[in-house]
Amino acid sequence: MESVRAVLIDIDGVLTVSWEPLPGAVEALRELRGAGLGVALVTNTTSRTRASIAGTLREAGFEVAAEDILTAPVATAAYLAEHHPGARCALLNSGDIGEDLEGVELVDPADVDSDSVPGDSVPDVVIVGGAGPEFGYAALNRAFGYLQRGARLVAVHRNLYWRTDAGLQLDSGAFLAGLEQAARTEAEVTGKPSAAFFEAALARLGVDAGEAVMVGDDIESDVLAAQHVGITGVLVKTGKYLPETHRDASGTPDHVIESFADLPGLLRGSAEQ
Repeated sequence: MESVRAVLIDIDGVLTVSWEPLPGAVEALRELRGAGLGVALVTNTTSRTRASIAGTLREAGFEVAAEDILTAPVATAAYLAEHHPGARCALLNSGDIGEDLEGVELVDPADVDSDSVPGDSVPDVVIVGGAGPEFGYAALNRAFGYLQRGARLVAVHRNLYWRTDAGLQLDSGAFLAGLEQAARTEAEVTGKPSAAFFEAALARLGVDAGEAVMVGDDIESDVLAAQHVGITGVLVKTGKYLPETHRDASGTPDHVIESFADLPGLLRGSAEQ
């Protein structure tokens, strides 16, 4: 894989689980940097800002800065600025990501009556981020009300679940499917697996798709989605990886390795593929 100049890396389930480093991950990232490869951490995480993520990763031993990280909320802000400039947005998310939604006008649900008739009282866009305790019936029904009255639906991602130290946890993709069906609409997705997200990462690194590798634990959103835009995909058997999802996937990863610790060897041509 001599043509590789840069590596795109998912964080949760690849480098860490519940923000604790996976075995060998710190050393592997250090080796990639030492080899002169460009690095971008690309994540659908919606519970923290880039600065917070970078700080937590540095405490865990990873040599990263906020500028190395592309989050789905950052991509969402850019998408809204281009496609829905000036939109008033209602955010349904677990965690504070306001810093990464720079330029987005967020409305307080307390200031909006979803049962009101006038259209100008309804947000222009409903943004669905990451799931958590905030995804209760009242919040979901409020979002449903906005959508019925003409709001557009923008989703930071479609992840169905993610892995923590307590096991697999339900994510917002499961709720998103219900909102889409109930409101008879289709979400505009801004994070992985959207092509625009990967293209933004490539532009940031200054490389072409054929010069990059994407490493992830989600075979569909991380690996196959990257392959669809011409990036070499590497699936790791950590994090949310399940043999059944691998078996039933819509495509075949370019490479499969046990963990991120094996990536330097793969790039040198010495790891099992």
